[in-house]
Amino acid sequence: MVELYLLLFFYEMPTENFFQRINYPWLILFATAMGFLEAIVVVYVRELYYPNGFIFPLKILPPTIVLIELVREACTLVMLLSVAALIVKPYLRRLAVFLFLFGVWDIVYYVGLKLFLNWPESFLTWDILFLIPITWVGPVLAPVVCSVVMIVMAVFIDFNFRRYRLKVVKWNEWLLIYSGALVILYTFMFDFGKLIIDGHFLSGFLALPKNPEFLLIMTSYVPTHYKWGWFFIGIGLIVIGNLLAFRRIRK
Repeated sequence: MVELYLLLFFYEMPTENFFQRINYPWLILFATAMGFLEAIVVVYVRELYYPNGFIFPLKILPPTIVLIELVREACTLVMLLSVAALIVKPYLRRLAVFLFLFGVWDIVYYVGLKLFLNWPESFLTWDILFLIPITWVGPVLAPVVCSVVMIVMAVFIDFNFRRYRLKVVKWNEWLLIYSGALVILYTFMFDFGKLIIDGHFLSGFLALPKNPEFLLIMTSYVPTHYKWGWFFIGIGLIVIGNLLAFRRIRK
């Protein structure tokens, strides 16, 4: 099923449909609704497990709730990918729509939390960003910056696709973009990755939600230092990859 879905996502329809305009107002409306919905779900979770406000160290959640959260996050990605696959083609423009939706959704999510919970206190407040494949943590400013970059990159791809017929991204451009993304992911997953590796929990990775030793370490851990230097190196690599593509097509 996964292979079939990916095939449909990257399948290119007839050329005459390639250059249709993307309806950005509807995309913004959809992503905004998703962002507020996500924020509302988190309000419920925090009311149950963090009634006095979310703060590190983390509290122990029942394994069933952790599994449900993993499924919820996976479903969110599927929803964003599905919309991108349905409304536009080829794969480059689908990527652009996905990036645009993700960026708007993530920013609106934090706007929703601020409106509903008056949280975060600042852009430097630490948050749990994602749970797949391990827990991502970082200051709120980091995912917001990523979201802005994703939105700009999406508009860049779409504009150059229609204006300059950008149909292919060269291997060296992709290399820079993906390398930058991996560096950013490294900064998000470093803290909990280090806990898993240093504690020799890798062999029992799938049983971590039930491992009392790991849970004891997790519930006493407070992140204090984010790798901003590596983060901005990652952003820079993504920007350079896009600039190389722009320079190539302009020639």
